[in-house]
Amino acid sequence: MLDAITWREVTALDETTPPQHLNPLQRFGRDVKQVRLARKLTQKNLGKAAGYSEAYVSRVEAGKMLPRPSEKFAKGCDTAFGTGELFEGLLRRIDEGDHPSWFVPYLNLERKASRILTYETNLITGIVQTEDYARAVFRVSNPRASAEGIEDKVAARLRRREVFELDAPPLLWAILHEACLRTVVGGAEVMAGQLDYLLKLATSPRVELQVMPFSAGIPATSTMPFIVLRFPDSPTVLYTETRVGGRMHDSAQTVDAALDDYDLLRAHALSPDQSLPLIKTLLKEYRA
Repeated sequence: MLDAITWREVTALDETTPPQHLNPLQRFGRDVKQVRLARKLTQKNLGKAAGYSEAYVSRVEAGKMLPRPSEKFAKGCDTAFGTGELFEGLLRRIDEGDHPSWFVPYLNLERKASRILTYETNLITGIVQTEDYARAVFRVSNPRASAEGIEDKVAARLRRREVFELDAPPLLWAILHEACLRTVVGGAEVMAGQLDYLLKLATSPRVELQVMPFSAGIPATSTMPFIVLRFPDSPTVLYTETRVGGRMHDSAQTVDAALDDYDLLRAHALSPDQSLPLIKTLLKEYRA
């Protein structure tokens, strides 16, 4: 677990924040607060009606109830507000629509990071996926999801790019294994669009892109993808993900080991200048 000070910093809800910049938990909390005020209820009143404390309601409205508010609380809100199943549905969308609840803490940190170091082994890293590429990924990974649900996920993924529009955007350093570029996702046209987007990104002074070629053999370090987030005034965080969810690590020993791994990966990968010609070659193949 991260320390309490870090969590307060990354989950604080600024009342002046535009709605499109709020994460799913913050949007849910904002909606609870707006309806509560419209019904002229205090946090204490709502808590009592829903079966929770005033402090619990406060944390929900601030977007700080991790991993997310309970279904019982959402149902309690609907009962207290007379809103049918509105808040129960909004809560469900956090899991089924925009992002799974276990990913929300990572999103909070990603917006605060000054450096994002990623290593991917099979798929293009999420924050730089194109719309068509992301849609193809979600269709395969969520075969039972509705078309609307898929589009919600795609839109949420594309919103992550907003970090590069901040006054002080992070530096993104991405190492992609060659398998990411050769694994056909969505067809040749989709792959061509994705690789073309990567080439455009690589022209930014805030983006460094390297390819780990097949010719490098087995990497000298972990073959599992991971992300390291660095901050100006907070400890560095390692994020790893499995099929059942993601996990963040902030112990010095674990983070230092990940940074050592990343240095080895950078050393074995093609340099940025060498990586671009390989991407251009593959782009021509997809367009052909």
